Amino acid sequence: MSLPDYQSFMTPLLVCLADGKTVKLRDIDADVYRKLGLSADQLKLRIPSGKQTYAYHRLGWAKTYLVQAGLIEQPKRAFCKITQKGLAAIESGEPINNQYLSKFDAFLDFKTRSKDANEPTQVNTTSIVSNNADKTPEELIEAAVDTLNTNLSDEILKAILAASPVFFENLVVDLMLAMGYGGSRKDAGQATQYTQDGGIDGVIKEDKLGLEMIYLQAKRYTNKTVGRPDIQAFAGALDMHRAKKGVFITTSSFSKDALEYVGMIEKRIVLVDGAQLTELMLTHNLGVSTKHVFEVKALDSDYFMED
Repeated sequence: MSLPDYQSFMTPLLVCLADGKTVKLRDIDADVYRKLGLSADQLKLRIPSGKQTYAYHRLGWAKTYLVQAGLIEQPKRAFCKITQKGLAAIESGEPINNQYLSKFDAFLDFKTRSKDANEPTQVNTTSIVSNNADKTPEELIEAAVDTLNTNLSDEILKAILAASPVFFENLVVDLMLAMGYGGSRKDAGQATQYTQDGGIDGVIKEDKLGLEMIYLQAKRYTNKTVGRPDIQAFAGALDMHRAKKGVFITTSSFSKDALEYVGMIEKRIVLVDGAQLTELMLTHNLGVSTKHVFEVKALDSDYFMED
């Protein structure tokens, strides 16, 4: 379910401030959402980082842009108030968006500001109001990171498919260790002998003491979907080892019957497909390294508090 872009929040926000009172954004956010007609489901949507809802995130950026254009002022920390420019914007009846805000030099300066004050800046109003206008700066960053990670996931799967079956079995054990199961590679996990695995490709302690073992199955497929018969065979292998828990990992995907089957049996079998496998590897830094780190800083409000 989609949500209006941050520019759509500008007019309702100004209208909610039209009485001239100085208020906190949190005091009027519900009023803004009602004017936009946002549903309960829309209000639950959270940005990828999970730190806040899309609605409040976009409302915050709408306020930021209105402040930079001079339509809202912030007389004290965390409070905002409409200005004469803001009232005039409402009275004009024009859509209030980046195109409207580009009338104000302060907004253009904000959007084109250079790190080097001596470097001449050429203002292109069209690019300011049209490039990725539906996303906030943070959403653009997260979207870019998501695109890079999607491409990296494809590269990881290609590398796994190009490696040997034994390498993949060891990778599966390493992933479980990276996720916190067992302990050290030496003590907690092992890949079984490739030709004598009996349907089991790896074994790992569920905890550092080894009170219970988790058995692993690893299948490198490209286009083949793992079906119910494969999962039933794995469940049978668990019976041979008197095991109750297993993880079946593949580079491809699972059929609907396979997914339904694991919910019907008493044993606890977790299915991990190619997409989840690469996601877990990225999360736990297995087989990848950090190329760049970009810091997004925020104001430290505590620092500016005076006794």
